[in-house]
Amino acid sequence: MSQVIYFDCFSGISGDMTLGALLGLGLSLEDLRAELAKLQITDWQIASRQEVRGYIAGTRALVTAPEQEQHRHLSDVRAIIEASTLSERVKRQSLHVFTMLAEAEGKVHGYPAEEVHFHEVGALDAIVDIVGVVVGLELLGVERVFASPLPLGAGWTRAAHGWLPLPAPAVLNLLSAAGAPVTPDMTPAELVTPTGAALLAALAEFRRPSLRLSRVGYGLGKRELERPNVLRCWLGELLDEPQSHIHTHHHEHTHKL
Repeated sequence: MSQVIYFDCFSGISGDMTLGALLGLGLSLEDLRAELAKLQITDWQIASRQEVRGYIAGTRALVTAPEQEQHRHLSDVRAIIEASTLSERVKRQSLHVFTMLAEAEGKVHGYPAEEVHFHEVGALDAIVDIVGVVVGLELLGVERVFASPLPLGAGWTRAAHGWLPLPAPAVLNLLSAAGAPVTPDMTPAELVTPTGAALLAALAEFRRPSLRLSRVGYGLGKRELERPNVLRCWLGELLDEPQSHIHTHHHEHTHKL
């Protein structure tokens, strides 16, 4: 039976929350560091610690990387990933996430994906987040990814270009490209980040599967919110499902990875 993961996004999703949840499922931090070292980029660090958000204990992934002077483009990120000794599957899936992210950001600003300046999403920490999650899924033996509907929050966020309405425009572009289900939620915070949205848009099927549950992991966000700022991940073996469920448009999309 194939190993699958279900992202239970009751408080949204971000890159570091996803890494934290995978570490909470038992992903080895040492193994993760060893794989990320194959990227041939320096100055980043990753650590983890146990914390609590709203009475729920979990794992906080701490990715640190200096802000760099040069702004990367999609071609720069592609060159870094392709020059690495990561597995072909990890390279392909990571590039798929970054390409969707660049297309969504470009659509917001009105220019092609290749011209997007990755000051926000191609910075070192985003490369570590995205490649780290794809690597983590492979190390955990995950063959398929599923996700819940997403609460998007409301209000405003400060971005490199100035103030943007929440949910961020790039997040809506990513989720509309994936046909993702969203729930009405007016929490005044950015619950789903562009990185989190790109990971799910590129890798996930948006439904809760039948599975034999083996482990649960909790990844914590930076802030304390009125609700627990936590991403819950369920890991298990996929159980047989009716064929009618399996042949969805998005399932076909995910298997082009």
